[in-house]
Amino acid sequence: MKKIVVLTGAGVSQESGIKTFRDSDGLWEEYRIEDVATYEAWENNPHLVLDFYNQRRKQLQDVKPNPAHFALVELEKKYDVQIITQNVDDLHERAGSKKVLHLHGELKKSRSSIDDTMIYPIDGWELKWGDLCEKGSQLRPHIVWFGEAVPMIAEASRLSMQANIFLIIGTSLNVYPAAGLVHYVKPQIPKYLVDPNDCKIGDTKNLICIKEKAGIGVPLLIDKLLNDII
Repeated sequence: MKKIVVLTGAGVSQESGIKTFRDSDGLWEEYRIEDVATYEAWENNPHLVLDFYNQRRKQLQDVKPNPAHFALVELEKKYDVQIITQNVDDLHERAGSKKVLHLHGELKKSRSSIDDTMIYPIDGWELKWGDLCEKGSQLRPHIVWFGEAVPMIAEASRLSMQANIFLIIGTSLNVYPAAGLVHYVKPQIPKYLVDPNDCKIGDTKNLICIKEKAGIGVPLLIDKLLNDII
């Protein structure tokens, strides 16, 4: 069974109604990155950081997977599908995808602020000041903040090297190290980019572009892959 590795970004979740960070009406218009998405922010104003992610978690309860998420699940009928996502929501899992690697953490989880291996599911949408791990430290969002290491990047790189087909969906490829994963894919492997914007990734070879939003472009691409049209 051929292995398809899929790199997804904010453009996939956006069509479910989740605000992205980089659009003109996105989350960064309301908050400074430095105030909510760095370890320094956590040290300086943990209550603001907790509230920021609580509000995102609350919003996540009201949105649903969209056609792009469901189309990727259909792909599992014929291929070994591995999703690598930059998104922190659980929409891929809720749609039914079996293999999902989260590069930047998971919104519905918390972890110890002194032991990164202690990770917990969040019941509901609220993580409160005073919620502690077994070691007595405050629980923080299980999110990779700007300036922090990306623990899963080595595994994502390894998976990218195994791809027989590589899909890139809804990501600007502006955030590293995630943007560098395409360079781990073997040059001869076909790569498909679904994005309504410019379709070019440096000198990436064997790149086929579908200039559509994820909700339209992904079902079209998956239909062709399932029917051996491409």
